[in-house]
Amino acid sequence: MGSIIILNGSPRAPKSNSKSYATIFSENCKCKTEYYNILKTNHHELCKKLEEFSDLLFVFPLYADGIPVTLLNFLKTLETNPPKSKPVISVLINCGFLEYRQNDVAIRMMQLFCEQNGYRFGSVLKIGSGEAILTTPFKILVIRKIKKLAASILRADYCTLQTTMFLSPKMFVKASSAYWINYGKKNGITKEQMATMDIEK
Repeated sequence: MGSIIILNGSPRAPKSNSKSYATIFSENCKCKTEYYNILKTNHHELCKKLEEFSDLLFVFPLYADGIPVTLLNFLKTLETNPPKSKPVISVLINCGFLEYRQNDVAIRMMQLFCEQNGYRFGSVLKIGSGEAILTTPFKILVIRKIKKLAASILRADYCTLQTTMFLSPKMFVKASSAYWINYGKKNGITKEQMATMDIEK
């Protein structure tokens, strides 16, 4: 039976949505898993660690239609410090858009890295509708797809999966606006403040 290392490439990894997805994956995977946040200080340590695993799952959010700089910088280190035994690379990516296809460019970036550096590319799970999905009844859809992702990696029967909220774009905008307004209230931020560019004041 294989083993999977999970690397969180979110810039806010310890408190990220990606961490929640990684936890769900670990809880529903029937083989050994180990989880690590990608930090500025642990690139070489993680590159060496990869030698112990058959599979690598990157978990991260979509940033500006691509991969976040936290992950990009790690990939640069990995490119020059490859493990002796290369794991199969799979990806679990989430975005704030309703349409999971918005993740496609970032997925292609990961595929290109694999092609150029001699890694086999494995399974993909694309999640749409952002942070809110885990706080709604649609969470069950995410759990089901993550179970399928784990099973596909375990069987080495790699595939592409996707899920999102089953809402119309109009309903999604209404629901997401309400979510962020309430989120702002919890942190003492008004709707008007969120509508300005003065976020640092």
